[in-house]
Amino acid sequence: MMSQRSRALPSIGVESRGNRSVGTRVWRLVRSNPLGMVGLILISTLVVAGLFADQIARYPIDQFAGKPNSGPTGDFWFGTNKFGQDIFSRVVHGAQISLKVGFLSVICGTALGLVIGATSGFRGGLVDTFIQRIVDTMIAFPQIIFLLIIIRALGPSERNVIIVIAVLIVPGVTRIIRGSTLGQKNNMYVEAARSMGASDVRLIFRHIIPNLLPIAIVLATTLLGTAILAESALSFLGLGIPPPNPSWGVDINIARSGYPVNVAAALFPGLAISLTVLGFNFLGDSLRDILDPRLRGSR
Repeated sequence: MMSQRSRALPSIGVESRGNRSVGTRVWRLVRSNPLGMVGLILISTLVVAGLFADQIARYPIDQFAGKPNSGPTGDFWFGTNKFGQDIFSRVVHGAQISLKVGFLSVICGTALGLVIGATSGFRGGLVDTFIQRIVDTMIAFPQIIFLLIIIRALGPSERNVIIVIAVLIVPGVTRIIRGSTLGQKNNMYVEAARSMGASDVRLIFRHIIPNLLPIAIVLATTLLGTAILAESALSFLGLGIPPPNPSWGVDINIARSGYPVNVAAALFPGLAISLTVLGFNFLGDSLRDILDPRLRGSR
């Protein structure tokens, strides 16, 4: 009886020490990446606002709610625009549009750039030359003009905005992934898989791409802010999300076109865009430090 009890006690001590060690590692991670935690808080707030926009919003987004062009009050926290719509409700619902466009465009663009970049770097030769010349052409062409031409040809809609932003993401991701692939394809694990008869397709998708996923995750996190900013810019120009759908860019344009200019109607959507882009940049930089073994080992 005593022997069983004596054997049970050390296990409890080990478990508690294990829990403390996990908590210590988490605390060290938070302390070493304070800006990353700020970014995570900002993005978490955006996600919560987008998911529960219907419950958080105080008024319908497309209906007359109060006196037009009124400042912030107890009933209208961010004021109203020139149509008498509640700005707070539109900002909260605008988070849904921004999250949807941002995540879908970045996921599609990063995935396509990951496959193309890994193929280009691994195959080399004419395949690499052909792909890189296309990438050079797309990077050299002014992105804003390329963006406007495609969206004008396809027409303004949520789906077309996602497609256009995803296409613009592909060249940059392809270039970075190709460079990382050149350093991966001569490693021993690739040579071992090739000696066992693995095809190039299997080597790329089973060995190369999984080892490049940390880089792709960091790229995607950083690009999310850029994608949301691009959607807002298109909506501001009238080529993005069509009204009456709530969009931060549309709301800024509405505030600009009114007279006198409603500062609050432009300030809060613009602040939402700024904080979102800042949050994704902070989070991306923090993920880079965490996922890069060289940076992690230097701390």
